Amino acid sequence: MEEIQSQADNYRSSSSSASSPASRVPSSNFFYLRKPGSLRQPISFEDSPEWEDTDIDVRVEEGGDSINIATTPVSPSLSKLNSGSLPSPPLPEGATAVRKIAGASVVWKDLTVTIKGKRKYSDKVVKSSNGYALPGTITVIMGPAKSGKSTLLRAIAGRLPHSARMYGEVFVNGAKSHMPYGSYGFVEREITLIGSLTVREFLYYSALHAIHAMSLDDCSNKLIGGYCYMKGLSNGERRRVSIARELVMRPHILFIDEPLYHLDSVSALLMMVTLKKLASTGCAIIFTIYQSSTEVFGLFDRICLLSNGNTLFFGETLACLQHFSNAGFPCPIMQSPSDHFLRAINTDFDKIIAMCKNWQDDNGDFSSVNMDTAVAIRTLEATYKSSADAAAVETMILRLTEKEGPVLKSKGKAGTATRIAVLTWRSLLIMSREWKYYWLRLILYMIFTLSVGTVFSGSGHSLSSVVTKVAAIFVFVSFTALLSISGVPAVIKEVEVYTSEESNHHLGALIFLFGQLLSSIPFLFLISIPSSVVFYFLIGLRDEFSLLMYFMLNFFMCLLVNDGLMLVVVSLSRDVFWSSLTLVSVQVVMMLSAGYFRIRNALPGPVWTYPISYIAFHAYSIQGLLENEYIGTSFAVGQVRTISGYQALRSAYDISPDKNSKWQNLLILFLMAVGYRILVFVVLYFRVGKKKSLHNIFKCNRDTTNNAR
Repeated sequence: MEEIQSQADNYRSSSSSASSPASRVPSSNFFYLRKPGSLRQPISFEDSPEWEDTDIDVRVEEGGDSINIATTPVSPSLSKLNSGSLPSPPLPEGATAVRKIAGASVVWKDLTVTIKGKRKYSDKVVKSSNGYALPGTITVIMGPAKSGKSTLLRAIAGRLPHSARMYGEVFVNGAKSHMPYGSYGFVEREITLIGSLTVREFLYYSALHAIHAMSLDDCSNKLIGGYCYMKGLSNGERRRVSIARELVMRPHILFIDEPLYHLDSVSALLMMVTLKKLASTGCAIIFTIYQSSTEVFGLFDRICLLSNGNTLFFGETLACLQHFSNAGFPCPIMQSPSDHFLRAINTDFDKIIAMCKNWQDDNGDFSSVNMDTAVAIRTLEATYKSSADAAAVETMILRLTEKEGPVLKSKGKAGTATRIAVLTWRSLLIMSREWKYYWLRLILYMIFTLSVGTVFSGSGHSLSSVVTKVAAIFVFVSFTALLSISGVPAVIKEVEVYTSEESNHHLGALIFLFGQLLSSIPFLFLISIPSSVVFYFLIGLRDEFSLLMYFMLNFFMCLLVNDGLMLVVVSLSRDVFWSSLTLVSVQVVMMLSAGYFRIRNALPGPVWTYPISYIAFHAYSIQGLLENEYIGTSFAVGQVRTISGYQALRSAYDISPDKNSKWQNLLILFLMAVGYRILVFVVLYFRVGKKKSLHNIFKCNRDTTNNAR
């Protein structure tokens, strides 16, 4: 304790000395205060008297979603102001602010989250956290990097990864139950948007009111950008679009991971004003933040301060400043409160202290950074546990959980056919504008087709041309499949958007696959028709319309199968490098077993014969095209003897003499296209949907066990 007291005195003296120069504004004339009677107004810089502290009493009325908010005097310790501290927001004596808000309250009690290590769940990321969020308010989870902010947010929202375990309880309107679809929204820190759509188009498929709610009217017709485009929305606008997507269902609770991430001061303030306006409609907003400006800090209602998973404070925003002052760490004048908090609890500052120990600046030594943060954290944690603020939180949690309020109901979804139609139309817009999706492939295919066609042109129709045309068809089918890898970045982006929407239950794997398939068919036809026509006539294949139609249909099915294979690989690995490397390797193996370098029947061993040669779609496509060209034809050998096209091909490629064999190969290609998409469905279901289902099951089992105990 002597060490703690000495460190606290040292820091208090350093904070005072940092504020002592005459050039600074005197502390008596510079307070971060709210005006009397304006509990929810931003903090203003002005003189203020000493007011009594208040707290909020919340009662959930039976038979409705309303919550009454009244003021009752508590926390007598907060009525005494220390030097340099900031008082809590009050209301005049006897005044009562009553407002009815349709929303939901969230309470977390003794919440502990552990992450699975090498052998067992041992690493505690969040340790016995308590807190609550009320309708119409903004609750902020603040702390330095790796303090457990995002983990706590995900634990409250029920979105922890499978490698984490949660202990404790989460209540929604006083009941222990998961939040159904439409009752809450969750916005990830990493923005996943569709850059080829405008804001209006992106949100049109959800709801139009979200554009106005997030102040996006001025940029509603601007492309989102950020991918394949030089211009687009700013980071702040993109962030508001991602939040607007979750406002579609008008959620009672909104969780946001780092809404001010990568935003400048102006964009951050605009974001917070927008969220404050949104909270005034009755939505309970909970988000994480690293630090903020003074103006942004004034818009918070409650703050949960974390460090290394420990809760150092939970309560009213200005009461946190009083808490630091009571612990011996008052906020210096002209310093942002969030900067002051992080300076005291961020252990990374100890590295700076070690670096600057023997340095001096123009005004002397680094007296403002000579405090041991470990001591500060222990002091703040001990002070909070024994304070009236912690007792007030426990009392509030008890009041919010002693009686169950209205149960949140799941909001209805559009019909399956409607969602498929809407998603198909959206995908058509994306594919038509995203030049790296199909337009780039069309350009590459045409250049490649012209190159191959001119190289193998003029071979004629004699027996000696058979080997040349077999080589040309093999090169055409194999290398066009290889060139399709250029569409991997666009496919990855589409899968990422699906994952983001599926995580909030907006979309299902089956609907995504149907929409993607229906929207890709026109573009695959657009690619296959000109490529097939140019190649067909440059090589000099038989001039019959029916044969040309089969050639185009076969090549289209080959592209459809190839797209399915690409979806499977991208669903497993959403990384451009590894997806491209995997696809190249698979394509090369399939080319080797396609029957050109060695006839399929002569391939060695069970591995190359089965299963590789049987799953190589190149082989079925090439076999069908050769049967289409040579079955039913004959070649003269000398002046008397003739041989059939089947006999002419036996030494070059293995085909069937049956005239219907080419349709069987086409059917196999169709079944492979369907099979790959079924495999994609299984992968997406188990990688996205199944994890949420298993998490909810385990959560329900834990709740049942706790109740039994």
